[in-house]
Parts: sequence; structure tokens; C-alpha cells
Amino acid sequence: MNGCKEINTAGNVMPNLTLANIAKACEGTYFGDEAMLDCCIAGAVTDSRKVEAGFLFIPIKGARVDGHDFISAVFEQGALAVLSEHKLTNPAGPYILVESTTEAMKKLAAFYRRSLNIKVVGITGSVGKTSTKEMIASVLSQKFSVLKTEGNFNNEIGLPLTIFGIRGEHEVAVLEMGISDFGEMHRLATMANPDICVITNIGLCHLENLGTRDGILKAKTEVFSHMTENGTVILNGDDDKLCKKKEVNGRPAVFYGLDEAPKMAEDGTLMAYKQIYATDVRNLGLEGMCAQIHTPQGDFEAHIAIPGEHNVYNALAGTAVGLTLGLTIEQIAQGIAAAQTIAGRTNVIHRAGMTIIDDCYNANPVSMKASIEVLAHSKGRRIAVLGDMGELGTDEKALHYGVGEAVRNAGIDVLFCTGKLAKEYAAAVVASCDVHYFENREEMTSTLCGFVREGDTILVKASHFMEFPKVVEALRTLA
Repeated sequence: MNGCKEINTAGNVMPNLTLANIAKACEGTYFGDEAMLDCCIAGAVTDSRKVEAGFLFIPIKGARVDGHDFISAVFEQGALAVLSEHKLTNPAGPYILVESTTEAMKKLAAFYRRSLNIKVVGITGSVGKTSTKEMIASVLSQKFSVLKTEGNFNNEIGLPLTIFGIRGEHEVAVLEMGISDFGEMHRLATMANPDICVITNIGLCHLENLGTRDGILKAKTEVFSHMTENGTVILNGDDDKLCKKKEVNGRPAVFYGLDEAPKMAEDGTLMAYKQIYATDVRNLGLEGMCAQIHTPQGDFEAHIAIPGEHNVYNALAGTAVGLTLGLTIEQIAQGIAAAQTIAGRTNVIHRAGMTIIDDCYNANPVSMKASIEVLAHSKGRRIAVLGDMGELGTDEKALHYGVGEAVRNAGIDVLFCTGKLAKEYAAAVVASCDVHYFENREEMTSTLCGFVREGDTILVKASHFMEFPKVVEALRTLA
């Protein structure tokens, strides 16, 4: 059993993660029965409520709760061992003493990933990481057993937990990596060690820390230093920053985008030649998109069930990854057609004769404008419900004003908005549509629920801190 001693667990053990190897990987000191050093753990979690028989518990010290307080309880639940930042008195099982449980978890994830015979696809970018991840996972699932990042587990706590979810049956892991500052990608990519890296775009987000789009490019491309030997980089060739990364680690990048001919960047330089590209793009409104996709292995008609032109780019990225890992054109087309969205990401909900576009997981200027474009192609009275966008730095007012201009130019019928910066939306829209501004979300939601009627299409979008899922939930409860 991968060099592991048998233990009584309900599931498969994690190969190579013996207590001895864990202590070594974490640079920690083992305390406990030495006869158990060859035992493999069955899982690794930071939430004590998720501990099962044979698991490793990793206690994290948070602002309000210290996971160390639950060590006794997890042993009662059947934990095989725990990490700890301080010595324990008469623990009910073995533990590994480390300086920092958070850092130990990252080191352990990096060790575990490198011990596995699995292909890893790492996805980053300013906008569209999650929807691209879903598309790529759907494509690859036509041939492989795939593990993918769930929810928002794309940061320095979530990524290692995702990696710990890899088991022997998995053949490919599709890992999303989100950052907001320099150095974060180095730490994430050290754990992920991707064989394939996809970067969706370089947009306007996290400007508070990264400063400019060039800063964002620098931070995102830190991933290149941590890829496997002969790894493949897949980039959006229509992005004026990414198109210049024509060679990475001595190997040519693979580019995708719309139309075969390279576009002209704003600075006058010719952008990248795209090996995989789409033509004849047709917008079907909330029914999705269709496009002809061209590849070196042949062409095919792509049917995308998710609305928005940006999902054509997601399908192109999925095509590029699929071809890299040996899928046929037929398998790729099936995977694109089968792709679905998740809650908060252009999730279309039909309720009380209305259509709700739930896109409120997060927001930045690029994703806002993409969602407004989706709303513009919808039927009925088109209502945009928008809140503030965060982490935009010194240009935050101008960037919010630009989103308001997009609402005006798209011919949206009604704008509901709330937030300190959402006033800029209203200022930009002027008299082009029916504008309703509110000081707080609760007042806006109450008025909105009395305003909407059968036949309306309602877009709900804001940055996560605005808590707009509560707006969606209120609309869902309407009879």
C-alpha cells in the first residue's frame, strides 16, 4: 500500500504521506509511538468538523478561533495525528511539532504534489479563472478522472487543501490560483508545480497592491518559475500584455483568441499568432454562444451553454489544454457542450417569470463590462443591480465611472446600485436609463423586490464584500 502500514480508515490513504514523511516534509519533530511512523494518513484538513478516521488535523490560528483548541476532540473523532505549534501534554495520539502550521501545510502540499504521478493544470489571470477552470475540467473529464478546485479554494490556505484531495484514481488536477500581491504566486505555484499553465488575461484588479497592469503581469507570471520541466504555457493571444510572452522557459507559448489574424495592440505592435482561434461567433443571449473553433488538429463547431462572449475564450482555453493532453476534437467538443457554471458566476436562475443572472461572487471592471454585455443580449426589461468593486487603487472612481458608461452604452433599461463608489455608475448613466441609487443594500433590495415584474431580466453583480448573494436570495423568494 505505497509503503504505508495498514490503518483502519473508511477511505483510501494518501500515498507517500506516512507520518515519517510528513514530519520530514514539514521540517517538524515527531512525538508519539514510533511504530506508527510508517502509517499513511487518509486525509488532511484544517476544519476539525471534517476530521475522519485516519486523518491529519492541521490547526490554524485565526483571528477569533485557534484550531489548537480542538486537538483533543479530533483524536476522539479518529484522527491519526495532528500538527501543532507548541508541545502537547499527554495527547491521545501522535503529533508533529512545527514552527508554523500554515507554513508546514504548504510544505506538505508541495511534497505530496511532487510524489504523485498526475498532470496538473494551473489556471490564473485577472478575470475568468473560475469559469475557465470549470470549462477545462469539463473538457478533460471526457477522457480522464479529474480533480478540480472547488469554491474559492484558490489561495494559500485553499490550494493545499485542494491538493490534499488528490487520490490514486485521479489522473489530472485542475487548480485555480488567485493572488492579490507580489510573491503570492511563487508560494502557490511552488505547491501546484503545474505541467500546464493557463493565463486568461491581465486586467484591472488588485491594483491597490500590484499598481499597474504591468505589475499584475509580473505577479501572475511568477508561476513560470515553478512549472515542471518542459511544461506548456497557454495564453490569451488577444491580451496585449500576454501576447508578448512568446517564449517561456525556452519553449514557445501556445496562444488562443478570436480570429486567425493577429490583432494590433494599442502601442502599435502586432499581437501573437494564435494556434487555436474562433470564428463565426454567434451570441444566443442567455442560451449561450456558438463558434467555429480552428486547431492544428482540425476544426469543429462549439456549442457553449453559458452566456457571454468571454465563454468563447474559456472554450478556446479548454481546447488548448485538451489538445495538449491528447484529447480528440470530438471529446473536446463534448466537454465544451457539457460545461456548466456555478453559483455566483453567470448563473441563470428562472423564478416567478423573471430571469436572474447571478454573477455576484466578485467583480472588477473587466468582469462587470462582460456581464453587462450578457444582460444587453437578454430579453424583457433589462435591470442591472450593481455594487462597489474593491481593491482598485487610486483610480477607483474613474474605473467605476467607466462601468457606468458601459451600462449607458449597452442600452440597459434600469440601474439599481448601492455603495460608496456606486454613485459613479449613476453619474455616468445620467438620463439614459431609469436610475435608482441607495445608501445601503437592504434598502435597495427591498425596493428592488417591489419593482421587478414578470418578464424582467436582472443582473446582480458586485465585489464579494458587498454581500450581493443576499440580493439574489431575496429575488429567489419572490412568488
